[in-house]
Amino acid sequence: MKLRKVTAASAVVLALAVTATACGGDKKDDAGSSGSGGDKIKIGIKYDQPGLGLKQPDGSFSGFDVDVATYVAKQLGYKPGQIEWVETKSADRENALQRGDVKFIVASYSITDERKQKVDFAGPYLLAHQDLLVKKDSKVTKGTDLNGKKLCSVTGSTSAQNVQKSIAPKANLRNLPGYSECLAGLQSGSVDALTTDDSILAGYAAQDKYKGQFKLAGLKLSNENYGIGVKKGDSATVDKINKALEQMVSDKSWDKAVEKNFGPADYKNEPAPKIGQIVK
Repeated sequence: MKLRKVTAASAVVLALAVTATACGGDKKDDAGSSGSGGDKIKIGIKYDQPGLGLKQPDGSFSGFDVDVATYVAKQLGYKPGQIEWVETKSADRENALQRGDVKFIVASYSITDERKQKVDFAGPYLLAHQDLLVKKDSKVTKGTDLNGKKLCSVTGSTSAQNVQKSIAPKANLRNLPGYSECLAGLQSGSVDALTTDDSILAGYAAQDKYKGQFKLAGLKLSNENYGIGVKKGDSATVDKINKALEQMVSDKSWDKAVEKNFGPADYKNEPAPKIGQIVK
């Protein structure tokens, strides 16, 4: 009789242990909170920037930011199949990190003092500059050549205003809904130049349908230090990402990613920046 009681009690304990184990096994690391190879990791990128972050018609993703993010995730213990890409538009990047929607963001995210009040940054991993994209045979070789010319940028961007304010006060500004519209205008001759970050311009110019048609003016009108955004206070993840970026540069994967994504546009990129080195 005593044996039966002990056996019954043991069965209850065993059942509870199995239940607890099963519950623990079902726990997902949806945002990659452990940073060490959970079930999956959510990473914020752009979906509409060729050469940086682009969602292809077949559902795959390509671009320099995608390659950097994939490399970093691998160093954190995640295989490509464990990455969940999350579209993170510019206006929602800080909120996405604060809400925990993503573990980190790689999306042409320039490091600024204002943004550092809300998020932490790893990197920088790329030094870009505001520049001009013009036709291959364009006579625009310096900023002042834009006086009297039609300069295109996307609605809401300050890039064109910066050019008009600093170097070409008589440039005729034209704001269109997106870069594709500006490129179509540049192709047809209805605008003379398109301005934004050179990395973005190079990404568009490198597309098959535009290869050989455009060139970057190489004016370096501003310094844009692209960093990887992390939730404010998550210094452990920042440290891990920085180590991954250093490894990416060391083993030449960074150079290969630049050539792969920007090479067709003859992009004169800056050398890989040193971690923590912000160029003003």
